[in-house]
Amino acid sequence: MRQIADLEPTTAHARIRVLVVDDSASQRALLSRILAGLDLDVVTAPDAGCALHILMSDEAAEIRMILSDWQMPGMDGPDLCRAVRELARDRYAYFILMTSETNRGMKARGLEAGADDFVTRPVDIAELRARITTGRRILRMQEELLVRNREVRSALDDLQALHDGIQRDLAEARKLQRAFLAPRHHTVDGAELSLRLVTSGQIGGDLVGHFAIDATRIGLISIDVSGHGIASALLTGRLAGLFSWRSRWRNIAFPDPNGPPASPEVVMDTLNEFMLQELTSDIYFTAVLAYVDLRTGRVRLCQAGHPHPLIRRADGRVERVGTGGPPVGLIPGATFERIEARLAPGDSFLAYSDGLTECVDADGRMLDEEGLMGILAEVSGPTEDGVERVTDGLNAHAGGVAFDDDISMLLLRFDGAAAGAGTGLAA
Repeated sequence: MRQIADLEPTTAHARIRVLVVDDSASQRALLSRILAGLDLDVVTAPDAGCALHILMSDEAAEIRMILSDWQMPGMDGPDLCRAVRELARDRYAYFILMTSETNRGMKARGLEAGADDFVTRPVDIAELRARITTGRRILRMQEELLVRNREVRSALDDLQALHDGIQRDLAEARKLQRAFLAPRHHTVDGAELSLRLVTSGQIGGDLVGHFAIDATRIGLISIDVSGHGIASALLTGRLAGLFSWRSRWRNIAFPDPNGPPASPEVVMDTLNEFMLQELTSDIYFTAVLAYVDLRTGRVRLCQAGHPHPLIRRADGRVERVGTGGPPVGLIPGATFERIEARLAPGDSFLAYSDGLTECVDADGRMLDEEGLMGILAEVSGPTEDGVERVTDGLNAHAGGVAFDDDISMLLLRFDGAAAGAGTGLAA
């Protein structure tokens, strides 16, 4: 038996320390001998006030069990238990009340105060040993749980740090991906066009762009890479480089940088071969590649599994263009066809990803092509206003539901014969 001044720091091999609280010196001495025989380190207190003083000292964390008499002068056992539970302790103390009461209501009061167990007085050594053994088992289980909780917290902290690092990397990747894109608004003699790209995550698998062909023709590209992850975004970046709007030397549409471009269907053939022979992943993409003559309004395009481009006539009628075609990078030897259309002054041409037509409302209903055509029919005026009107229409249909796919579109308005359109590309 030791007083508070004799307490030693807990070591990894220290015995469980128990605090005995009893106003009877003889009972404290008897219990101390019994508990020491059970391989417990015993500290005693003559009343609840002394016990609380010990429990608020520097050595409080060493005390893992409390064995307290019920009837004591001043604060009784249940009140002491309640006060102990209100202390800010890092480690749980198993609290056993000693009482001669057999009344269930009295025991209920002890449980409500926070007691874990009871020992009947006069104390039976076998019963006390069983109660102590139960307490030890519960404390051991609690220690194991605390260790597991610390491991879980540490793992969660590591995961959070990893997540934060990934988010920072994705934010930088988003900046790089945006740097590959052509300007979102472009005006040439005879037409104007606007691009819009809304990714469902930090980075996306959609691409829209334009590039100059010569003084009076412009190329338009709309691509949707399968999937939504980092691999899709990497391929999108690669394709953005293949359709460089800055230099025809780096644009796959120009097999000879000093000559005319390859026709849209030949470009798709080249890309299909590139995807199947040089890439080993299962990723593929859909696309529309269109060449627009800004003098005549003639459009030559290839649709490769992409949604049908739409033409809004000056009088508000909306027409779909194309016959579908296979995706790029999925079928060896796939055949791609060229389609032609004609724009008149005041007409607009829209190429877009399926994120628009598959936009869902709160009930899971998709907008579909007919819904998009209805929105486009109301679009007129500058193309910047047009893409905003389409975006607003999508948001109105979604009704607050977040887009679960990337949204991309390219809207060109044909104004009439071009006297000459700057190339916008370094030869």
